[in-house]
Amino acid sequence: MLQDRSWLYIAVFVRALATGMIGVLLGVYLAELRLSPSAIGVVVGAGLAGATLATAVVTFGEARFGHRRALMVVTALTSLGACLLAISTSPWALGVAAFLGMANGMGRDRGAALVVEQAALPATTTHTSRTMTFAKYNVLQDMGHAFGSLLAALPVFFETSINASSEGAQRASIWIYAVLCAAPLIAYARLSGAIEARRVLTSTRLLPETRRTLTRISGLFAIDSLAGGFLTTALLAYFFYERFGVDTREIGFLFFIARIANAGSHFAAAWLARRIGLVNTMVFTHIPSSLLLLTVPFMPNFETAAILFLLRESLVEMDVPTRQSYVMAVVQPEERTFASGITHLVRLAGWAVAPAFAGLLMAGQSLAIPIYVGAAMKIFYDLALWRAFRNLKPPEEKTSLHA
Repeated sequence: MLQDRSWLYIAVFVRALATGMIGVLLGVYLAELRLSPSAIGVVVGAGLAGATLATAVVTFGEARFGHRRALMVVTALTSLGACLLAISTSPWALGVAAFLGMANGMGRDRGAALVVEQAALPATTTHTSRTMTFAKYNVLQDMGHAFGSLLAALPVFFETSINASSEGAQRASIWIYAVLCAAPLIAYARLSGAIEARRVLTSTRLLPETRRTLTRISGLFAIDSLAGGFLTTALLAYFFYERFGVDTREIGFLFFIARIANAGSHFAAAWLARRIGLVNTMVFTHIPSSLLLLTVPFMPNFETAAILFLLRESLVEMDVPTRQSYVMAVVQPEERTFASGITHLVRLAGWAVAPAFAGLLMAGQSLAIPIYVGAAMKIFYDLALWRAFRNLKPPEEKTSLHA
């Protein structure tokens, strides 16, 4: 049990390295290839659309071939798409490569592999340790995101150290991204059969109560994900790149600090959830993060904007381990793959749709419009989530109430 959990921790860290790197690089890389803001939005959306399709496949079909095999197939496709991204030049070819490789412009690992890992994780721990297990998982993930953001400075390194052209330096960095994408295959090959749990194939086998819960929470997650699609790391990095004239080294370091802040917040989220509950922690940390983000476009310089952005990042991810733990807690063990898959599926669908519109708004209106839209929608989502689920308690909170 511990060994399987360790391999899952290693895999998520390495995959997050790749995700953090491409999240910062993708928008700038596409800009260096002379794509327009609207085309950049379409390519980013194509990558998230590929992730959405893969998530749908593992959600509805993973029970036919198991956790381990699903993880290996998804990872192999991701690395293949990354290789194609490194050699493509036209917008169409880049879009296809991003789609096949599920290129994650969000800069946060939220794809099909995550769905399967989250369904497998509860089998490696206990009810009382579940939220902390997810917190540690997310800390490793965000540490990977952080160091991956630093790797986004590789193009600058290649340009200065070996006199590579700007485009050549970018492509060399994408090749390194492709290697990182393939590396988790080693960890998945070592997983035992203990992570394979009894699963349901479709929603028709869910308990009626579970179906009602998932329908309601998925509808709310769709709103949150649509908002998040306006705020992908790729588009935020492009915003800083264009608005303040900073390069990938400075942007990469900003997102490195941001992911460190994310990582520390996961432990804080687990601690806070034990005291005020999972739903309250999700909502009352998320709303202030959106308010902070709204202030960023009004700042006169990069330094001030970066400080406010980092304050936002210290809060925005506190809902992640709590949300994951909550969803896994309110369904039956055999329903976890479907529950994890369907909730992530609606999130990915929103992320896939929104970037194209965000790119159009950036090109035709203002670089900051997507930030305003995304933050406002997130505040609405938080209020609706608290109203709908504040009285549906996970097992450990029911126990504490009756203790």
